[in-house]
Amino acid sequence: MDKAQSYKEWSDAANAHDARTGLDKWKKKDETRRYDYKSIRKRVDLLKSLRRANDNHGLLFALNEGIHGNLGGMGRADLYEQAKFGTKRLIDEYSKEVSRCLEHLAKPRLKGVSVEEKVDFFHRAQHCFGRSAFLMSGSGTFLFFHIGVLKTLWQQELIPEIISGSSGGAIIAAIAGTRQHKKLGEIFEPEFIDLELELRSILNKLSIVGKSKIDQKDFEETIAKVIPDLTFAEAYEISGLHINISIAPAEKHQKSRLLNSITSPNVMLREAVLASCCIPGVFEPVALAAKNVDGERVPYLRTRKWVDGSLSDDLPMKRLSRLYGVNHFIVSQTNPLALPFISSEKKRRGFLGTLSSTSLKTVKDWGLAASYLAQKPLKSDSYFSKLLNGYISIVSQSYTGDINILPSKRFLNPTKALSAQSNKEILKLIADGEKSTWPCVEKIRIQTHISQTLDRIVKKLDKDMLRKTKRAEAKSNLKLVKRA
Repeated sequence: MDKAQSYKEWSDAANAHDARTGLDKWKKKDETRRYDYKSIRKRVDLLKSLRRANDNHGLLFALNEGIHGNLGGMGRADLYEQAKFGTKRLIDEYSKEVSRCLEHLAKPRLKGVSVEEKVDFFHRAQHCFGRSAFLMSGSGTFLFFHIGVLKTLWQQELIPEIISGSSGGAIIAAIAGTRQHKKLGEIFEPEFIDLELELRSILNKLSIVGKSKIDQKDFEETIAKVIPDLTFAEAYEISGLHINISIAPAEKHQKSRLLNSITSPNVMLREAVLASCCIPGVFEPVALAAKNVDGERVPYLRTRKWVDGSLSDDLPMKRLSRLYGVNHFIVSQTNPLALPFISSEKKRRGFLGTLSSTSLKTVKDWGLAASYLAQKPLKSDSYFSKLLNGYISIVSQSYTGDINILPSKRFLNPTKALSAQSNKEILKLIADGEKSTWPCVEKIRIQTHISQTLDRIVKKLDKDMLRKTKRAEAKSNLKLVKRA
């Protein structure tokens, strides 16, 4: 598995490991105390019998009772930590059977079920089940790790429609979100040298190791070469991906923002990326731009300027939940300031695991309390006040999701994040991103299978309904013209 050069090689070796160690037998058996296998088996058998009997009303009723991603506790993390490849076959069988039932009910002509009933059901099912999102952390020059993660997700057709990025992650989110899905593979090809050179150029300009002054104009020109001059709404029309970019306010009393095609459809993507990459003390705060009703570029929120989004909202999970109904988060985390705190958020088993995580959380909470107390007597614009404010902002955030893809080296040097990487280091980071994603692929596939099916069906139903509405309007207008 360690020597694998592709996901297929890795998965073959992982399956061989499970066969040799007897874990295949564990996967085939429903029974374990870790989840309620009896209720899940009962549910699978019921849905299967209703679908095979073409009992559409019965199937609709059964699914209306609820489509659960964590039915009987089958979403527990430790169920995916036993075997090297996948988990209990029953869990995989459940997600596939629910998807088959949804596809069955989505058929154009379904006996006994009206179009209105169908549309209402699928919209409610999507809302109740929730959606998945892919989040890329702030990373500085470690952003190439995100490329490796994205490459594996793209190859396995597992990129969620909702993606988010801050700082270095914002660059990768914008590159992915401004290309058609079929063309996204170009950025992973060795021949696609121009993009790699431009990204390398960005990283060289981000480097603060040397004494030379950083030219912000050069950085803006480099960003302009890799990211098209589009609004968030225009980018969505091209890629079908909802890009979300975190930015933090340069002023103390303002709130951070999450820019996307819903909250800020006319905001220009380039400026949003520049703002999210604007490291305080390295670059000047950035003003946003937008298109007006005439399609002209104009300033957006003239009196406001913005900086690095990872400082206030590295992983904007609450906002994504509110905007898109996301309740499942896949995180690519390379923030060197956050990685030391992640162990306190990861769930560990046993007494020692509980003791360790509780101790780390206590240290974190006491550190925050001490910082708040130390900040009170200081002037708001003093150096130490700003330093403490930055510490509070970083430490108080949550840096993990439901599935976390982390670098093989958990402790990354923060100063290295602002240094240009060599070709060898870049390729190593990309490869590390790929290899770190492989053990998570089956977990992602199983846990996102139903939501991806629902997204696909709802999108098609909405298009069909819009087409019918337009046809009806055209007929109505034609009748009016004839009468006139």
